[in-house]
Amino acid sequence: MSMSENVLKLSNEKIAKSITKDMIGLFFEDINCAADGGLYAEMLENRSFEAIKTKGTGRNYVMAEDNLYAWESTDQKPQNLEISMNMPVSEKNPHYLRFTAEKPGEGFYNKAYEGISLTKGQKYNLSFYAREVFYKEGEVQILITKDGKTYAENTVGLKFITEPDGYNQMIGKCESKEWHLYKAQLTAQDDVHGARFEMHLTKEGSYEFDLISLIPQDAVAGVFRKDLFEALKNLHPAFLRFPGGCIVEGTSLLHRYEWKKTVGELKDRKIKPNLWATQGGNAIKAWETSDCHYMQSYGIGFYEYFVLCELLSSEKRKCKALPVLNIGVACQFRSYQTVPVDSEEFQEYVQDALDLIEFANGDVNTKWGSLRAKMGHPQSFNLEMIAIGNEQWESDYVDVAPRYKAFEEAIHKVYPQMKLLGTAGPFVKHELYDIGWNFYRDNAKSNPNFCYAVDEHYYVAPEWLYQNVDFYDDYPRDVAVFAGEYAAHDLNLTNSVESALAEAAMMTGMEKNGDVVKLASYAPLFNRIGHSQWTPDLIWFNEESVVYTPNYYVQKIFSDYAGSKALQLDGQDKKLREQKLYVSAVLDDEEKIIVKVVNASEEEQTLNLTDEKGQVYLGECEKVLMQAASGKAKPVVQTEAVDTKDGNKGLPGGDTATNFKMCELRKPEATSCIISKIHLDGKVSLPPKTITVLKFEKKN
Repeated sequence: MSMSENVLKLSNEKIAKSITKDMIGLFFEDINCAADGGLYAEMLENRSFEAIKTKGTGRNYVMAEDNLYAWESTDQKPQNLEISMNMPVSEKNPHYLRFTAEKPGEGFYNKAYEGISLTKGQKYNLSFYAREVFYKEGEVQILITKDGKTYAENTVGLKFITEPDGYNQMIGKCESKEWHLYKAQLTAQDDVHGARFEMHLTKEGSYEFDLISLIPQDAVAGVFRKDLFEALKNLHPAFLRFPGGCIVEGTSLLHRYEWKKTVGELKDRKIKPNLWATQGGNAIKAWETSDCHYMQSYGIGFYEYFVLCELLSSEKRKCKALPVLNIGVACQFRSYQTVPVDSEEFQEYVQDALDLIEFANGDVNTKWGSLRAKMGHPQSFNLEMIAIGNEQWESDYVDVAPRYKAFEEAIHKVYPQMKLLGTAGPFVKHELYDIGWNFYRDNAKSNPNFCYAVDEHYYVAPEWLYQNVDFYDDYPRDVAVFAGEYAAHDLNLTNSVESALAEAAMMTGMEKNGDVVKLASYAPLFNRIGHSQWTPDLIWFNEESVVYTPNYYVQKIFSDYAGSKALQLDGQDKKLREQKLYVSAVLDDEEKIIVKVVNASEEEQTLNLTDEKGQVYLGECEKVLMQAASGKAKPVVQTEAVDTKDGNKGLPGGDTATNFKMCELRKPEATSCIISKIHLDGKVSLPPKTITVLKFEKKN
């Protein structure tokens, strides 16, 4: 097959549009164990004995306490583990463990997801609250073990109280038994995976335990798992949207995300069931999923999200915080519950927004600014943007417009410079989407400050993205766009090279319209292998490693090779699409030309680069080539679980469709992303199913 040749004429004098520096960012939601079991470095499950087992789907679910989930006796004596709630460490999380050792050495252990992974020589910080019941001059031994071998250990002396005699007890002259916070450190003696965390009493007796925590010493800021943090840092994001997603709304308003309950001392952050515990996602049963105990510990709360934004900022760009607030509506996919706009209760939601701004930016003498300072950050977080609602749309029972207006008026009355983002719902090219957009545009005519950008979402087939590269060409410029959640969903719902190419093609259209597309973030962000409620996802991981997907490299390319000005292509880009080539051409801050080309075809092609006079571009050039690691993109083969007679999910061959099995079948396609220096001789070869980036000096 002969190589197809194409021409792209560039004029660095013809500037089409300015491009925002804030475009490429991140969307974080605690789905697929993104926070607990993921970015949050806590290694133990159900550390505070507050687990809830949630079963069901959609609007039909049940919840029940299962406080000993993830904890068991090391001696097959479940009767020695009891849950109590008498004078707890915190009334916000009232349950704790009472453990009784009938003889020295008996103990209990935590299963810790797929088990504890340790790296030889690394240190791990242990902390826990404990209170004596009856235990004289004893200790607690902490072990990390597997198959009878110990990989880390330490022993902590526990406080005990001498029982007073009758007279002292009568006159109240005695010491009460109180909770004490203990801290210690474990050092890994060797590498291990799939181990378990154990605590043993060295003597017989009873002691109570709560908030048992094990975090690697290298956790960033003592909170964030290092390798997952670095995966985010390497993207140089311009913003972080948090905390969701549907999780903001909750399965009901009782279980919505309430930012005020996620700040302050860790022990006082009320743990809640995770909305995604009821999502079957990739598996397992119609009624009960393998992650039915999925909880939100809020170890990463709103304070930590703001800190994370600062930590993700770099010389390349600042990472701005973009919190999303509930507007008195539970998830419309799961509930009909709302708070009436004319009620006092609704005003509490509005006040939460005002208080959040004070928490982020307020003086240390204000109520919420003082809490921020007490938590360790007296300086303002310099919050600039807030999203009002997540994914709401107008319906017979949800009135989005008056809700947004109430927030807008209240916030701008006190904070006129705050940028507010609205929502067009989860559907593009739909009448509900048009209703949303018309509302914001109509109000912007009389109040340009009414809405900074509208959040729109699309999870679509790769073909849709290819066909809609020009989606934003004709958008009015009065209100900006926030592409808050988007991804290409191929037939197998995986992170394929094909899906990544389609997203890159769409992003060339976003980049060319960077004057109106102000913000864009792929979704979801993380997926812990074997704990998926949703695929595809940007970053896959397990307890010991991280997998960068093809889609991750696309985001990194557009972040690392961002432009500040889009060059006018005079329709050449549309003509090249006929050859399945999708291009953008920009100038960066150094006034260098950056050309991005997606070759979505099955054949190799060339692209000749000339100026308007036909003179070819020559000289040194930085080149990026992203393609399948094998050199050839794999065809996407659909894998679907089917219903079986026992009500579970199975595969056509008879295997049980476990979450791990489905993750294996949908694992990300291996990808190569190579940066090199080349001599540009006027043309560049474009292998099939690839993304090529060229960065070179413009002509004077």
